[in-house]
Amino acid sequence: MKLEAMAVMLPEVADHPNRAPFTGVLTLVDEPSTKPPSGARGHRVVLTRRAALVALPSLLGMAVDYAPSWDGHDARRKCGIITQADVEGARLRVAGYLYAKDFPEVERQMRQCVPGSMGMSWELADAHVEDMRAEIWTLTRATFTGAAILLRDKAAYRNTSFELAPTRCRTMAACTASASHTHRNFRRAADAAGRTTDRRKEQTWKARQANSRQASRSAR
Repeated sequence: MKLEAMAVMLPEVADHPNRAPFTGVLTLVDEPSTKPPSGARGHRVVLTRRAALVALPSLLGMAVDYAPSWDGHDARRKCGIITQADVEGARLRVAGYLYAKDFPEVERQMRQCVPGSMGMSWELADAHVEDMRAEIWTLTRATFTGAAILLRDKAAYRNTSFELAPTRCRTMAACTASASHTHRNFRRAADAAGRTTDRRKEQTWKARQANSRQASRSAR
């Protein structure tokens, strides 16, 4: 299983009333959507793994939003922020914080809904379709501009998910510990992915230097 991860590190603030940590699966890569997403003119779509990895930095710091009917998008109802993202296998996973104090109705929905019933849907700009004539559109380039929280069966991809960290437990300390554990896991993944990228860059640089020296000797 291949993992690529990125994160924006926010300082941990114990018992913060407006931060409810969440995790979710935003979409699947290299797999066709279950149904056409909004704006795809009736076409199902595939977001390539390469396009997702290139666009991963654009996802950090973007908002999550919701519609009161939980069946679509409303970019003006920004109720949280995405601080971490990774591609693990076919899943593009995200984590962040819901603004629980500002949007108590959203937190209430998350706490009271049937487990596993909530999902996510991406919001894109500058999407490039490989072949507009194809039955299923392949997205080879895009910029993430946010994501919506909605009922999973209303999302273009049925295998998405959205959930808050365990309920505001008996003590906030317990919730903080659980959220910290989740974010530490993302952080370790991001650090590991960063080290892998650095090693690849170093290997590429050394190979270029070796090729340059060999070409120089051949020229003589």
